[in-house]
Formats: sequence, C-alpha cells, structure tokens
Amino acid sequence: MEYSRPDLLVETGWLAQHLDDPSVRVVDCGFPDAYQRAHIPGAAGLPVHHYIKEPDPAGGAFGVLVMAPAEFEALMGGLGIGPGTTVIAYDDDNARVSTRLWWVLNYYGHTGVKVLNGGWHSWLSEGRPVTFETAARPPAPFRARVVPSINASCEYLKAHHAGREIQVLDARSEAEWLGRESRGNQRVGHVPGARHLEWSRFVAKDRFRRFLPADDLQALADQAGLVRGKETITYCQGGIRAAHAAFTLALLGYERVRVYDGSMKEWANRDDTPLTLD
Repeated sequence: MEYSRPDLLVETGWLAQHLDDPSVRVVDCGFPDAYQRAHIPGAAGLPVHHYIKEPDPAGGAFGVLVMAPAEFEALMGGLGIGPGTTVIAYDDDNARVSTRLWWVLNYYGHTGVKVLNGGWHSWLSEGRPVTFETAARPPAPFRARVVPSINASCEYLKAHHAGREIQVLDARSEAEWLGRESRGNQRVGHVPGARHLEWSRFVAKDRFRRFLPADDLQALADQAGLVRGKETITYCQGGIRAAHAAFTLALLGYERVRVYDGSMKEWANRDDTPLTLD
C-alpha cells in the first residue's frame, strides 16, 4: 500500500536539490532559539512560537483559536510567502508543529505546502548542510481566504459528535484520554464516542523520525476503529496534535477531515460540553 497523498510529503533529497529555488520557501517551525543555533540553509524561522494561535487575553503562552486572518497574512507575507510559493515546513518534534503550519495554511486557502518527511532529525542524521545564518526575503502579498470545511468549532462538535456519520479522533496521550493528566483544564476526560490514537505513534522512533509506511498507518487507523467515508473530527489539547492526526489521515486518503482547533483548551473549560471517562 502506498500513501494516497504522497504529494503532502517531501523527502530530504528533493529539498536538497531545491534549496535555491525562488519558488520554494522552507520554514523551520521549531522554537526560535533552536533556529538561531542551526537550521536548514535558506530556511525562515517563525518569528513567534505560539503554534500560530491568537494571543491569550489572560496572558498565557497562546490563546484558544487560530491566528486571525490579518495577522496570519502579515506573518506569512513577512516571510516572503506569496500565492505562488511552495512552502516546505519542518520541525524537530516529529512533525508536530510543521503539520500545524500545513493545516493553518490550508485553512487560509494556501494549498501549496508540504511537510519534510523526517524533518530536522532526518536532515541532520543524513549529514546534510546546516547554517546559523538567517535568510530573509522581500515581503510577499499573502492573502488569507478561510476554508471552513476543514475546521470544526465547539458548536459544530457539540452538534455532531454523537451522529452516526461523524467519527471523532482524540490524538492526545493515554494519560490525558484517561483523565490522569488535566493539562490545567477545569475538567478531564474525552468526548463521548471518540476514538483514541496518540499522534506520536504515526512517526518512526528511530533517528530519522519519518512517517510510518502507509500499511502501518492504516493498521493503526483500523485498530482505532476509524472508518473511511465518514467525516472525521480530530482534537487534542490545543489543535496542534490534532492537525498532525489530520495530516496523517490525509496521507492515507481520508476525506472530509476537520480539526477542532479549540480542542480541550476550549471544550474542557466550558460547562456545557460533555466529557466522559468511559
């Protein structure tokens, strides 16, 4: 079995041959201090690291929902990403944040984005070149056009989680799923009827950290009880691991996948949303 959407990934060999391509913009999605130490030549670093979320009015690291359109336009445009740019996203955390950027770009209508398979781990393990020099580009006219069909609001999940045509995937850790870890939420548990499949299981544990072969990924999805043809809503704590799960399902050809962007940071801190430990 092959990936149904291999175009969502790019391999290190391809990227090595396209580092000087002006139509390609590599984005390092790691923390800024890691980017300053070393990164792929020509890569831009995200100037902020709050998972591309809105500011938190309470003063926390990041807010509940995705960054507003105007702010995202300024962020991407400032990195030199325009309508014809192919974005290659990578990180040093099993593609956790690069798949988040993939989802946000798609949510705002920019489908020209791929995730580097293996990310920083593969690039470094293969002995490919790195640098500490920044690579600025002139600003570009990025325009955000919301694609609502790949996002699930809290109200949408409340209305559909119990429906037979909708399946819900919890991508959090087992401790979070079982209510043993609250992540600071007012309540613990999971959405009733949700399936559980931790996001980190999608990536190999060796030093290259590439996505598992399609057969292995499909076996995990089957074991979790995910059914093709149903709309799927993924969630986690803040919509980051949920985006990773959505990316993996897209690789396998699952269609109609939505990320619940607010996830448990929103759901578990309201008093009108159901939670269970069953």
